[in-house]
Amino acid sequence: MVGRDAVLAAVAGSVGTGALLWRRLYPTLMEDLRTIHTTRKPMAVTARDIASRRLVIDMFEETARQHPERVFVVFEEKNYTYGMMDAMANRVANVVCRWGLKVGDAVAIMTYNSPEFLWTFLGLLKLGLAGTFINYHLQEEPLVHSLTASLSKHLIVGRGAELLDTILSVHDKLPEDFTVYVSGAPTGSLPKQVLSFDLLMAQSLPVPVCKVAREEVTLKTPICYIYTSGTTGLPKPAIINQVKGIGQTHGYKTIDFTHQDVTYVVTPLYHSAATCVGVFNTIGEGATIVLRQKFSASHYWEDVRKYKVTVIQYIGELCRYLLRVPRHPLDGVHCVRAAYGNGLRSDIWNDFQTRFRIPRIYEFFGATEGTAIMLNCCNKVGALGRWSPLIRWMDGGKKGFYIVKYDPITERPIRDKEGKCIPVRPGDSGLLLSVKPPNIDKFYLGTKEINEKKIVKNVLQIGDEFFNFGDLVFLDDDYFVYFRDRIGDTFRWKGENVSTTEVAHVMSQLKFLHDVNVYGVTVSGSDGRAGMAAVQLEDGHTMTSQLLSQLYSHVVKHLPHYARPIFIRIVQEFSTTQTMKHRKLELVKEGFDPDIVKDALFVINHQSKTYDPLTSSNIGIILTSRL
Repeated sequence: MVGRDAVLAAVAGSVGTGALLWRRLYPTLMEDLRTIHTTRKPMAVTARDIASRRLVIDMFEETARQHPERVFVVFEEKNYTYGMMDAMANRVANVVCRWGLKVGDAVAIMTYNSPEFLWTFLGLLKLGLAGTFINYHLQEEPLVHSLTASLSKHLIVGRGAELLDTILSVHDKLPEDFTVYVSGAPTGSLPKQVLSFDLLMAQSLPVPVCKVAREEVTLKTPICYIYTSGTTGLPKPAIINQVKGIGQTHGYKTIDFTHQDVTYVVTPLYHSAATCVGVFNTIGEGATIVLRQKFSASHYWEDVRKYKVTVIQYIGELCRYLLRVPRHPLDGVHCVRAAYGNGLRSDIWNDFQTRFRIPRIYEFFGATEGTAIMLNCCNKVGALGRWSPLIRWMDGGKKGFYIVKYDPITERPIRDKEGKCIPVRPGDSGLLLSVKPPNIDKFYLGTKEINEKKIVKNVLQIGDEFFNFGDLVFLDDDYFVYFRDRIGDTFRWKGENVSTTEVAHVMSQLKFLHDVNVYGVTVSGSDGRAGMAAVQLEDGHTMTSQLLSQLYSHVVKHLPHYARPIFIRIVQEFSTTQTMKHRKLELVKEGFDPDIVKDALFVINHQSKTYDPLTSSNIGIILTSRL
């Protein structure tokens, strides 16, 4: 039987001798061959490292040992070499090893982007521990949940008085045996509830810990927990295990990334986009990463030029912000040869690539807890990747994607008479799934029920299991795949995933609100979806200016900035499904257009600290000035 690689080689050879004929018979063959060739580059290296159990921390230590003077991190105009970062990571490991933790246990990290975040995380990996990455925007119940859901009993807080204040505001809600360590504050100034991590680091030595400390690490041992919003209403710790971490160190092989490259990361390290894409790939090749504490559109290209960045890692919202900065003669003057990221939408793709002279854009699709990644390596505007018959045949259905017909009313895949899912045809939209590999037992650290919600069974054959991304995609006639929408109880805004259940739970604490239904709505010129809440008032209440001010104060106090509803709609009653779930489809379609929605509409106003009436006469001015 002829193998797939042999067939591919034969096809490629045929293309070389009869390109015009092949183009006529299969117009997108070259795009298929380019995709197959490019996406296979990381596979061999990943397979080798998995087979030899070469972990992410091993890759880092190898570079630190062989090239200690090579720059690993550039931060605030200072260079941090692999040797320096390794020494600091050793100090962390020597501190934490006294805490009585075992391989696989987790330690929470809550700090801004900085070398400190990285050496703390690497120090944990030296002991076979996992880092729990805490979103520093969280407050109150979501923060307490994030600190404890991974079973962490220790938290290391980075520099910044506001971070300490945030933790102190919830400290009495944490378990009694939960310990908080703080960096950057004088020991004498710390309240009794917290301990100085700086003091422990000063007393520690930069000597390596013996690898025996992590000899019990397996490929399934967690390397970190990264939180993602979901249908439970609270952040869920997605499991990044060692085998997944290894795979993510070689993603940049698709762009021929080497140790001579310099990548630029400005998104938060508590997200997978920054750590799993930017940092892990840098470690995999022993390259250099330029890190910034917070994204700055006005300084972005200045940094890129100054540090001779060759690869930029983006999210779609970042690109849109960059385009809003006034044009500059040096916009296209830089060393960038590739942009790698996700969420770059079709409406700004050409403008971004042309204005800033980006030679190649590699748009990928994936999820923190996902089991596969789709990559557009063909520079196809707006596409996530390809899903052609040839690519599916080459994959053999072992680890790739599947796009199935989906019913938006039942929020379930449509099945055939045998109970199996039905693949979409070109020109249709469907639900994106990926094969669940045997080395992944669960996606989140949590209950069996939470994990099973992400599984779709009986997709290709009875008994199989696929991971459900919860996203609808469109397949065009040339087999390119495009993102269409998120389904269920999450949407994306300002680069963050927003849980509608969490927002509704917070708003429902207000006594004058009888019921709340939260969803995301499209705003022209913005990526993702803006938060909108349809609310039903308690009997005897009307939405007064006083209640609007109370509503504003409540959401600002209890929700991070990206989760606060932009729009409010007052409804008399809600439409529900047979299972008593709120129907969102009609509300989403109607959006916030005063000419369509007959209910009272309001929009957030941060200057006056309230919600203002939204009407046909002021909607244009408001949308251009507040979003």
